[in-house]
Amino acid sequence: MNENIILDQSCSDGLSENKKKTVRLRADKIKPFRCKNLIAVIERPKLLENMGSVIRNANAFGVEKVYIIDPNQTISDDWQELRNRKKLSDYSVSASKWTFVKRFDDTDQCFDHLEKNGFKSAITSPHIKGKTNILLDEGDYTNDHKLAVWFGNESCGISDRAVERCSYCINIPMFGMIESLNLGTCSGIVLYEVTKQRRAYQSIYKKRNQRAKYAEPLPTIINPE
Repeated sequence: MNENIILDQSCSDGLSENKKKTVRLRADKIKPFRCKNLIAVIERPKLLENMGSVIRNANAFGVEKVYIIDPNQTISDDWQELRNRKKLSDYSVSASKWTFVKRFDDTDQCFDHLEKNGFKSAITSPHIKGKTNILLDEGDYTNDHKLAVWFGNESCGISDRAVERCSYCINIPMFGMIESLNLGTCSGIVLYEVTKQRRAYQSIYKKRNQRAKYAEPLPTIINPE
């Protein structure tokens, strides 16, 4: 299946003509603000509601795709079937209907797929992981043309195998006795910063490596209505 999301007939099944028109207008409006070549990866999440939270965050911030490492086959391999799963739609506030989600059996399978397609991977953790570690607000997330940002599961965090294969680790500074955040909160904080930077880059340059600069910067926000 083509992983690029388009608003086709299947996306608007069951909607009235007026509703379809509204949906298409919204899709056209947000299209320039989506972050190209950016994927959020969830590694072995335990709870469907947490999958839904990350999918919701990814969709809200304009992340292109979500990959889920799901060895227990909690979700379907078929995207259309997954889109129609009511519980996931409820947990994601229907974002799963409008976000491309791909399932993998294990961590290496996902890394193999990403690397084959030219993606670099960054993991997230509040702890030093033996790689290049970057504080969230000090990193430049426009250096990699294709970037996958990984989030570990609710209890164990990111796996040692993901640490071995990633390019670097993004740290969220912690200042309390508890040095952890839930999956939805962590993904929201990280994806906001990453997408903000990449959207700003896309507003200035048409191509990678700061080439083909626009005569005037494009908008980076959609004004509330």
